[in-house]
Amino acid sequence: MWESESESASGREYGSGLLTSTTHDGVKTDGFQRRGHSWYVETDITSDFSVQIGEANFHLHKYPLLSKSGKLNRIIYESREPDLNKIAMEDLPGGPEAFELAAKFCYGIAVELTAGNISGLRCASEYLEMTEDVEEGNLIFKTEAFLSYVVLSSWRDSIAVLKSCEKLSPWAENLQIVRRCSESIAWKACANPKGIRWAYTGRHPKVSTPRWSDVKEESSPSRNNQQVPPDWWFEDVSILRIDHFVRVITAIKVKGMRFELIGAVVTHYATKWLPGLFGDLAVSGDEGSNYSVSNSSSSSSGRDRGGGGSGNWNGLLHVIVAGTRDDTSNLHAKDQRMIIESLISIIPPQKDSVSCSFLLRLLRMANMLKVAPALLTELEKRVGMQFEQATLPDLMIPCYNKSSETMYDVDLVQRLLEHFLVQEQTESSSPARLSFSDKYLGGNNIIAKTRVARLVDSYLTEVSRDRNLSLTKFQVLAEALPETARTCDDGLYRAIDSYLKAHPTLSEHERKRLCRVMDCQKLSMDACMHAAQNERLPLRVVVQVLFSEQVKISNALASTSVKEGIADSHYLQYQPMITNRKTLLEGTPQSFQEGWIAAKKDINTLKFELENVKAKYLEMQNDMENMQKQFEKMMKQKHTSGWSSGWKKLRKAGAANPGNSKYAGKMQALAFRYAGSLGSGNGVEQFK
Repeated sequence: MWESESESASGREYGSGLLTSTTHDGVKTDGFQRRGHSWYVETDITSDFSVQIGEANFHLHKYPLLSKSGKLNRIIYESREPDLNKIAMEDLPGGPEAFELAAKFCYGIAVELTAGNISGLRCASEYLEMTEDVEEGNLIFKTEAFLSYVVLSSWRDSIAVLKSCEKLSPWAENLQIVRRCSESIAWKACANPKGIRWAYTGRHPKVSTPRWSDVKEESSPSRNNQQVPPDWWFEDVSILRIDHFVRVITAIKVKGMRFELIGAVVTHYATKWLPGLFGDLAVSGDEGSNYSVSNSSSSSSGRDRGGGGSGNWNGLLHVIVAGTRDDTSNLHAKDQRMIIESLISIIPPQKDSVSCSFLLRLLRMANMLKVAPALLTELEKRVGMQFEQATLPDLMIPCYNKSSETMYDVDLVQRLLEHFLVQEQTESSSPARLSFSDKYLGGNNIIAKTRVARLVDSYLTEVSRDRNLSLTKFQVLAEALPETARTCDDGLYRAIDSYLKAHPTLSEHERKRLCRVMDCQKLSMDACMHAAQNERLPLRVVVQVLFSEQVKISNALASTSVKEGIADSHYLQYQPMITNRKTLLEGTPQSFQEGWIAAKKDINTLKFELENVKAKYLEMQNDMENMQKQFEKMMKQKHTSGWSSGWKKLRKAGAANPGNSKYAGKMQALAFRYAGSLGSGNGVEQFK
């Protein structure tokens, strides 16, 4: 799958791993012999040339070396000493191991190429200038062919070679070994893993074989039917150093890998290389993404973490990092800071690419290790995007600022909350980003704010025990959310009570100011009962709590009374409620019982007034019936025209007696009123 026919043929040619060159008749040898730190050629000819590399000394012969190496040729012939027989090469890439292989090649001794030594030998051949201009079929050509046709065609060999490049910077970078291996790994990670050729050169000890893959080249029915997990490549790429890991992930992004998998592998890498990130917590499948990520051991040996030791960071970091590089005595902390800065820069921008818990734990370590402010701000914005997913334990981040006296970083939580509100406002103002429920019902936004409100209340309850927490910080954080975010203020009341416990020296004004952040009308029955007996609250707040609860009870009783009507069955209908009320009164404080008594008096007064209204209504109804009878008699005795003469008599009577004019006017108006009532047939309803 990863090779053409010509490449496959070349791969089989070099697949044996045996590298040979033309032998020299002048020097015949069976191999090299080591004595301590010195190497000798097994031949009868005395050595006339020695090369020192580090602590190792190689006692060799000029002719085989000069026939292959352009650099040694130039050193010998440009030297002012005609009998130069010793040189030192301290900067040779690959060290004594790579030079030993190159020297064997010069003597025509067969050299076995593997994924572990090919990168060092390729860099050493470039350093020694073993080009085709010096001799055809030289070491550069043969190592380059092995890299291109053998190593880059297999998954495991590409990983092993990239791992070995950690000690070869900048040579491996300049020779494009790192880039080519990263591209090869990226292509294979994004494609169907069943078509990958795992290795030509044998299993490398630092690269694991997936559980589902077969070590044999030929396929079997059981292997073909076995399902491949999407995270099969996580463990292999996680053994790489951070700069090479960034190169691989960047190449994988370009190939179009799903952002969930990118976030999951970043989480997996952080778990492996940052032991303090999760502590004793295991990374489950939903910790980093929807895919299962096996938790790697955080106690890997130094050999597994970078090959050349944790302090070997000579390579270029292929990511623009805004952080400063302070000289610190703790090299381990410096390495971890570099890892965190690099991971922040490659986290996918999508909201759910990594979990909020992972981001908060990464933020905690970033604050502790003094990561660059620009990257900290970027990480805080990422947390704000999914702040509703946060949990209280992850939010309890200690304050690492020496100038602050508080135990926890309250200012950090305040910034996270501000980023969350800005994100919510941005999404609300962009209709294209909203779903149907958000656009027309506002469902997700309301739920997210409610969750954040509960989280903030719980956080305030925890940090309120800190005696160094100022009232202003507490109040600003409590009032940061809009009023609609809280449907119940019980959590806020609990935080206020905890703050009052830890700060008993607050003045009356400060206690009133603290309680101002709470809405007494949003307290539950239990919270009101507790507040009524709370001596730490200001007296005015206690009165407000009792009054608001009394109003709620009165409204509830009034609405129940209206629904059930005003029939005589009032007593029977309210009998269960009275029993429950008596039971409730037995367990309530004295001030609360007084409120119940006052409400009961008001209800009795309303009942008495209602009975009076009913009596007056019946009396007026009787009067109206009598007047109707009188009008009916008058209608039968006289014609309708008699009304005019009757009104004239009334006017004359009113003129003769001015004191009766008002009475006459009222009677006239009353007559017209009741006449209209008779004509419409619903006089009782109009009167009522």
